[in-house]
Amino acid sequence: MIRIGIIGKTNAGKTTLFNSMTLQTAEVSNYPFTTKSPNTGIAQAVTLCVHKEFGVQDNPKNSKCEEGWRFIPIEVTDLPGLIKGAYLGKGLGNQFLSVAAQSDALLHVVDASGSVDKEGRVTETGIGDPIADFADVELELVLWYTKMFSSNMGKIAKAAKQPGADVGSAVAEVMQGIGVKKEHVNFALKEALLEGKDIESWTEKETQNFCWILRDVSKPTIIIANKMDLPNAAENFKKLREHYKDFIVVPTSGEAELSLRRAESKGYIKYVPGEERFDIMNPQELTDAQRTALAYIKRKVFGEYLRTGVQFALSITIFKLLKMNAIYPVADPEKLTDKSGHVLPDVYLLPAGSTLDDLARTVHSDLHKGLLYAVDVRTGIHLPTDYVLRDRDVLSIVSTARRG
Repeated sequence: MIRIGIIGKTNAGKTTLFNSMTLQTAEVSNYPFTTKSPNTGIAQAVTLCVHKEFGVQDNPKNSKCEEGWRFIPIEVTDLPGLIKGAYLGKGLGNQFLSVAAQSDALLHVVDASGSVDKEGRVTETGIGDPIADFADVELELVLWYTKMFSSNMGKIAKAAKQPGADVGSAVAEVMQGIGVKKEHVNFALKEALLEGKDIESWTEKETQNFCWILRDVSKPTIIIANKMDLPNAAENFKKLREHYKDFIVVPTSGEAELSLRRAESKGYIKYVPGEERFDIMNPQELTDAQRTALAYIKRKVFGEYLRTGVQFALSITIFKLLKMNAIYPVADPEKLTDKSGHVLPDVYLLPAGSTLDDLARTVHSDLHKGLLYAVDVRTGIHLPTDYVLRDRDVLSIVSTARRG
């Protein structure tokens, strides 16, 4: 399952955002470091389901389909807020960094309203600096990478000199525990203009530049400009986009999304996460406070930004940042069912470049071991094991050990 980490300074709204994605009830308050240990829950990546294209009613098993949208489970972790010196273990640094290392991508939450000061305490909107808040946390992550790399320099240099080895494989071997792969290292070497240069002769500046690039490529990140319904947020959102041109910046209101998700779960409204509208089902059952809150969300959030941005941020992360494709395997290519008769039962998220062999391995090891080919349900064409998957492929895998 894909793992997404939510990072940022304390009081940026990380836990509210997490609760709005997972409908959990992790503690939220205005004092620093409310989140003392990681909270993990299940959110969903959302993509247009294929069942309407085929004119069938689906029976999902590993996901759910709602009004034509397929909701695919992903794991989301809310991490404790970071402080300066976290890379040295200060505060909850070690715990934070160890969990961040296990994430496939990061959502870096900043308080766009500027209502958090340098120490992470709530203050008046406009006092805080979202640009500096983002930079502070990013620096801690890069210093952590640099510390790990530098402390293992001798080991890396020795391994790189072994027959058949290179710097890419040597660095990846040492840093694989935090999700660094050989292709990440090779990309960073090229971008930092360090290809072919003896690793033991790198300057401190070259090492730090290499680690900046390695952090970026191994932990794809988007900026979540949260609390967009508050004063000063629109101006700060514009500044964030201008200052961090290399990042995707998504405007969100975690508080609004959480309110809508909870109202929907109680039957007060009809709302599909990510949509640009919600409908009140029974207005007479709402209190004055509830009506006021929903009117505020409709005016300040949907009226200005079309959506709360929370589900949109997840979709951007999964399908643009991580470049995932949604693939639907079926046993019967004509009925689109598994062996139990479930129509379009499963959907799997695989990164761009994945092959039929990768899909078979993901579905079940037995399918992979006996893999012969797959049938493209749309065309009937037989696809080889090295076929490169495309988004929304519906395939019937043929194997000597076929499963339903």
